Amino acid sequence: MEDQPKKEKEKGNGKIHAIYLTIIFLLAGLCVFLSFRYKELKTIVATHEITIEQVVKERDNVKTDLQELRTQYDALQTDDKNLNAELDAKKKYIDSLLVVADKHQNDAYIIAKLKKETNTLREIMKGYVRTIDSLNQLNGKLIVEKQEVLTQLDKEKDKSNQIQTDKDKLQNRIDRAAMLSTLNVKAVGVKSSKNGKKDTETTKAGKVDKIKVTFDIADNDLTVAGNKDIFIRVIQPDAQEMTESKDADHQFSFGQTTAYFAAKKTIDYENQPMTALVNCHVAKDTTLPPGKYIIEIYADKVMIGTCGLVLE
Repeated sequence: MEDQPKKEKEKGNGKIHAIYLTIIFLLAGLCVFLSFRYKELKTIVATHEITIEQVVKERDNVKTDLQELRTQYDALQTDDKNLNAELDAKKKYIDSLLVVADKHQNDAYIIAKLKKETNTLREIMKGYVRTIDSLNQLNGKLIVEKQEVLTQLDKEKDKSNQIQTDKDKLQNRIDRAAMLSTLNVKAVGVKSSKNGKKDTETTKAGKVDKIKVTFDIADNDLTVAGNKDIFIRVIQPDAQEMTESKDADHQFSFGQTTAYFAAKKTIDYENQPMTALVNCHVAKDTTLPPGKYIIEIYADKVMIGTCGLVLE
């Protein structure tokens, strides 16, 4: 009977030992499992860190590509307004992609999309380069053609100017040929009698009442026939112009000059030789100074004859 409890006690101790051994084995197995799991997680973490580094590096590469692409788009130059608008839109789009790259620097999916979009933009840029090159070639051709046209126009203009110059010269020759011409121009001082019926020639300046100018007008078929205004200009020894009154009614013009006339006469010219006589009256209460007088005859604003007169 005494052995029975002892056996039961030994039996109970054996069960406890078995339980302990089981726990020990379980703990040992758990330790092994945890060790393997730790190594696996460590490998996963290391792999993840490598992946993140690769993504960040790829992000940096994409940003560099986008920045270079932005610079290349900036370098594209064209005068085409529509094309410039497209280039500006693309540059703004690249700027937005750079913002996205900074915002999603650890997102491999986004970075991959940005890389793909960068390649697409690069291909689009190549198309722009070809288009701009074609436009530049076309513009260059147009510039050359324009220059050729301008050169031709300059030549034609030179020809036209030369023709106009020749025409003007010819017209001047015709005008000169059509001018009246005078012969035998003479001027004498005249003293009139009190009743005005008799004139006496005189060389005494103080006695001259008028200067009588006579001249012949040659025939000229080139001159337009009709009434012609003849102006007599008398320049006195004191360089003053002899005139009855120094007002606008006694002025005439020739070339770019305005002068006072001593007498004016209208003749009817019929392209035939004719003789004219014009009296230049001394103004009232005026005495002519002695010396040499220059007499000039004008018609159609040019001088057609001249002579001298000396009064004592």
